[in-house]
Amino acid sequence: MIVSLRGKLIQAGVLKVVIEAHGVGYEVNIPVTTAERLPAVGADVFLLTYPVFREDGQSLYGFSTTEERDFFSLLVEKVSGIGPKIALNILSRLSLSVLRDAISRGDVALLAQCPGIGKKTAERLVIELRDKVGLENPAAPNGLPVSNSNQPTPATDAIAALIVLGNKPADADKAVRAALVKLGPSATADQLVKAALGR
Repeated sequence: MIVSLRGKLIQAGVLKVVIEAHGVGYEVNIPVTTAERLPAVGADVFLLTYPVFREDGQSLYGFSTTEERDFFSLLVEKVSGIGPKIALNILSRLSLSVLRDAISRGDVALLAQCPGIGKKTAERLVIELRDKVGLENPAAPNGLPVSNSNQPTPATDAIAALIVLGNKPADADKAVRAALVKLGPSATADQLVKAALGR
């Protein structure tokens, strides 16, 4: 089983990258939270991976921290009705800290706003994962991490700015993630704030 991938970043998008390792190019699906921490194209990158094998093909999902990968695994393996694509959408719409907090508080309304998640699936998320989530800070992976998750990124700076402007943390988080999908991983904090505010 492929559990990590180290190589050169040769293509980068918001939800997909291509990493070349030992002459082989690997297409890896990633959440927005990992995309915002990617280095420049051509640089070395390290991702923790989760492979999905099916009769009609195989896919590889990549994450910048063990915590993100483990949460993705919980979504796919423990919650009925959630496959890899929906799990990736969930992690792309809300940051992991907001997701874990929403599950621990039973905030079905917030969870139901994620793409592909209705009220019933959101309720299953809470029931299945409430006793499995905590709020510890993630540790950066060894080797060549994409980024230390505790360091600010343009997205986290934009979220902080929106909160200062009076937005609720969960609303600010969701708005910035949507703006990041629209503008791409190279967007600055100012651009993300403007897009989140509809300017």
